[in-house]
Amino acid sequence: MQHYSDQDILGMYRDESSRNMALHHLIQKYQQKLYWHIRKIIISHDDTDDVLQNTFIKVWKGLDGFKEESQLYTWLYRIATNESLTFLKQKQKANTTSIHPIEYQLSKSLESDNYFKGDEIQLKLQKAILTLPEKQRIVFNMRYYDEMPYEEMSEILETSVGALKASYHHAAKKIEDFLVNH
Repeated sequence: MQHYSDQDILGMYRDESSRNMALHHLIQKYQQKLYWHIRKIIISHDDTDDVLQNTFIKVWKGLDGFKEESQLYTWLYRIATNESLTFLKQKQKANTTSIHPIEYQLSKSLESDNYFKGDEIQLKLQKAILTLPEKQRIVFNMRYYDEMPYEEMSEILETSVGALKASYHHAAKKIEDFLVNH
């Protein structure tokens, strides 16, 4: 299977006759990366699939407006992140009967998730991550799991490198404290 560069995919998209092929290659190239990025935010496999589908719909509708001022994948990650956060806000708003915050609900969802294959230590780490504020959780996941450079995270999250470094440092400290005390 041939792998296409982002420039190749964008070139195919600009050509009306190969536009659908461009979408196919875009999905093939980024589906798994975006799935795991969203999954770390949303936790639930089924919800992640829905958010991923919504992400690709937004990408498809917005590709004409992509100005190539950033890299294609940072633009995709930004859309996936925004779609994930929107989903969580809607879920929190829809669940007005619960006295528990969304993080608690995500933690319970993780415990009952048939797709979670982690051991006890991984479950404890995931619970620790879920205690973080939303922004710190996203920054921690992108840096720790995806090993994403701060400069790329800065483009995706539209914030300064310094702020991201501080968020990651605070997140790591909170996780460490959680793991020691629980």
